[in-house]
Amino acid sequence: MNNGFLTVMGFTIRNKFRSKSFLVTSAILALLVIVGSNLPYIISKFQSDKPTEIGMVAGDLATRLGEYYETQEKPEVILRQYPDQGSAAANDAAMKERISSGEIKGYLELGAANGASSFPKVTYKSKATIDFGFTNKLRSGLEYVKNQEVAKGLPAETLQKLMTPVAIDNVQISTTDGGAGSVGQEGKTAQEVQIATGMVYILVIVLFMGVMITGQLIATEITAEKSSRVMEVLITSVSPLKQMFGKIVGMLVVGLSQILLIAAVALINLTLPHNIDTLKNLNIDLGDIDPLLIVFAVIFYLLGYFLYSTLYAAVGSIVSRTEELGQAVMPLTLFSLAGFYLAIFGLTTPNATYVVVSSFIPFFSPFLMFMRIGLTDPAWWEVALSLLILCGTIFGLGWLSAKIYRTGVLMYGKRPTLKELSKAMKAYKV
Repeated sequence: MNNGFLTVMGFTIRNKFRSKSFLVTSAILALLVIVGSNLPYIISKFQSDKPTEIGMVAGDLATRLGEYYETQEKPEVILRQYPDQGSAAANDAAMKERISSGEIKGYLELGAANGASSFPKVTYKSKATIDFGFTNKLRSGLEYVKNQEVAKGLPAETLQKLMTPVAIDNVQISTTDGGAGSVGQEGKTAQEVQIATGMVYILVIVLFMGVMITGQLIATEITAEKSSRVMEVLITSVSPLKQMFGKIVGMLVVGLSQILLIAAVALINLTLPHNIDTLKNLNIDLGDIDPLLIVFAVIFYLLGYFLYSTLYAAVGSIVSRTEELGQAVMPLTLFSLAGFYLAIFGLTTPNATYVVVSSFIPFFSPFLMFMRIGLTDPAWWEVALSLLILCGTIFGLGWLSAKIYRTGVLMYGKRPTLKELSKAMKAYKV
């Protein structure tokens, strides 16, 4: 019995590893990971560390704004003051000439007082496209000057206290004893939550891509064998049940190999010196990754894979032409898409009611319960119940898919209805 299963599994693995499409896809994914891992460093090489020089008509506000940027440790803006030309039109023309000559990148123009604040309306003009990041830098300087104007007359010490921002540290605490996401009495710091969010985001995408790609490959291979009549030869030497699970496990090995390759490439690139420095600047330490999160990622990946792959195999077995396969697997695709998008949108609200409820629905739980474990602190009984429901569903659907597969591979022509499939099962005594 095991010989047939191992033969099919080995053939599936060798066939995929030798195929040009698998090799090309793996190479492209590895290249994308290399570029993505080094993208901040690549971008930094094309960025200039020189501060942006802008102009402004000389005046009290311009002087104070210039002093603000000069006192910064690493000035990102240099304000050049120019004499008033006598009119707004003349000032505008003079500033445009300076931009054309490359002397400045843009200029600030003052308007009438803005509402009750009595602070003039400010407009920044430049040839470049709107850069909201740079606009925020200008806004921070202008707000500092405005606050100084409003607080004029206050003692320097009081003014300093007023200008000092309030520091807030975020810590995610555990309110349950031994919750799945618990990290002890101290809870998760903001940095750990940030890393966990990034890990969950990446792993949810990996789970979705793994389920989609390998599931589609299983269904496509089965349908192709059936449409080319190769299936008729295969079932004479290997039972349909061994074929189905041999292909499923073989594709699992292929998918995991591809994931491990990509993970290895990403890890190698992230540990390069220039990337280590970038991660340190972002206060990201790969050592803060919770190993338990990786364990749960593997568990939910395997369970999610077996849930969907058995269904993809069953659907592929009842389709006689590859042209009809896309429409046949559409419901499965929609289910996996729904689970993926629920998890992605739930990243910002992991305790929302729809997330908690959906984490117990088998088609969504591989995405959502894993996301809850990474970002919140679900009780152990919630995780255990979700896993129990998921495993029970896999067993039930696996049994049903096996019956459908054994019947479907022997049926040709148009895709059978559920009634026709049920009659065929009884006829074949499946």
